[in-house]
Amino acid sequence: MKLQTYVQLDATDIAELIQMKEISPAEFLELAFQRLDDLNPSLNAVIHHHKTRAMADAKSVNTEQPFAGVPMLLKNLSQSLEGDPLTSSSKLMKETISNQDSNFVGKLRDAGFLFMGHTNTPEFGLKNITEPALYGPTRNPWHTKHSPGGSSGGSAAAIAAGIVPAAGASDGGGSIRIPASFTGLFGLKPTRGRTPVGPGAGRQWQGASIDFVLSRSVRDSAALLDILQTVQPEAAFQTPAFPGIYKAEMATPYKEPLHIAYTTTSPVGTPVSDDAREAVAKTVRWLENTGHIIEEKDHDVDGVQLMQDYYLMNSGEISAVTARLERSLGRQLTPDDVEFETWLLHQAGKSVSAAQFSASLASWDVAAAHMAAFHRTYDLFITPATAYTAPEVGELTYSPTEQQGWREKMEKADNTEQQAVIWDIFLPSLTYTPFTQLANLTGQPAMSVPVHLSMEGLPLGVQVMAGKGREDLLLKLAYQLEQSDIWIGMKGNPMLNV
Repeated sequence: MKLQTYVQLDATDIAELIQMKEISPAEFLELAFQRLDDLNPSLNAVIHHHKTRAMADAKSVNTEQPFAGVPMLLKNLSQSLEGDPLTSSSKLMKETISNQDSNFVGKLRDAGFLFMGHTNTPEFGLKNITEPALYGPTRNPWHTKHSPGGSSGGSAAAIAAGIVPAAGASDGGGSIRIPASFTGLFGLKPTRGRTPVGPGAGRQWQGASIDFVLSRSVRDSAALLDILQTVQPEAAFQTPAFPGIYKAEMATPYKEPLHIAYTTTSPVGTPVSDDAREAVAKTVRWLENTGHIIEEKDHDVDGVQLMQDYYLMNSGEISAVTARLERSLGRQLTPDDVEFETWLLHQAGKSVSAAQFSASLASWDVAAAHMAAFHRTYDLFITPATAYTAPEVGELTYSPTEQQGWREKMEKADNTEQQAVIWDIFLPSLTYTPFTQLANLTGQPAMSVPVHLSMEGLPLGVQVMAGKGREDLLLKLAYQLEQSDIWIGMKGNPMLNV
């Protein structure tokens, strides 16, 4: 098989060719590693890989597994592979080796995937770009001057470049949907508790974060949700298993028109680009033409308060992470040990009281109740996935002088002022991506669908949210959009010549 053919296949295509014995798993792996060798020096999407181990695994593939022999990459956060590094892109953890597969990775292994290595992420997944000091920035295959987003930016870049058809990802504030929007991929964040966690990590970011995948096609994500959905006794959060088969359900028409709300207004009052507004407008026009009932209507959740509570949680979580690192190292951390944002969140987190932390989580539940009521009227809710196309590499990274200024400001701030400093630090990044965090805090499923290409040739996605447990509604819509003329996907991606 020619490399140009390989890069246009999705995971389902590859699995079918292997099952028909038209091409072997080892041959597909050779193509994937050839693509990796060709492009990773310019993209920096993959920070650790192991060809020898993957090739050995290819020899024992059970072709009865649904994705037997399909090459895959994992995310360098929470997706541990026994014997491989898992560093969270932190120099403090650069020697960390996993002693077991995570439950999530175990499910993917049982499905037959062959793991090539791990993809780049920001330190501890804290940013919507992927530019860790430890590994350097990942670049967008559509235009290498731009970022693929984050925190699943390495996975997105690897898929959009044709290295693998799907890759492990996670989403704690938009980290699947943001890079999907910036790279023309399909990105689904499932309902809280839908997919496996751990071992020993059942409450990722207090339930805001969930592991899943990024993919080239809707059918791959649907099939993987069929495989990965679980009711896990040890998990802190669970959702009832979907009684049907997502991959089959997505291809069936809606029984009646949907009632759909939409807005292009930023929930935190930041500006929204013409590209983002047009992406939503063309999606709304398409939905109206297919018979659905559309209404311009916002959800009326206080987005500013919700983000303040989100940052407070981030502060507390990072302070807990750094406390664990200090215990393992036997010393206190210094500003040189971690990146700038990590250090300031750690500093702010030390002054967060248990009462404040509890109150912030309670606000998530209020928002979840509000959105549950909203979805009793509206089946789906549409916004831009991102307010702009991808930023340039370095645009959202502070200079050393700027970082020092923020550190000094944090040192002088009292408890209340520290959270205001955190808001100000992340505001430039939030301006790019203000729409995604709501679904993380309420636990709802949400997706980014690639339906727009800017005049500069950069993709931008539209976000669609549904009520808890209704991934079937999202996948059905995504599949229909994928057959339509507004779906961009990889069309126009210069690195694939599609």
